[in-house]
Amino acid sequence: MQAKRASEIINSPDTIEVLYNNTPVWINSVDENKQVAGIKLLETGSVLQVPVSELRETGKTH
Repeated sequence: MQAKRASEIINSPDTIEVLYNNTPVWINSVDENKQVAGIKLLETGSVLQVPVSELRETGKTH
């Protein structure tokens, strides 16, 4: 995923499914300069900083 798209997902009125290592996540923040995202793993609640390139949008909305 690109940082711009991650920012669009954050600002979307829809809940768009995003995966990190095949685990559903919530994107909390995006630093477009550093190309990193602050995410929360939905299964465990863990908060991580990861490269946005490692996030994958599934196309599903909730």
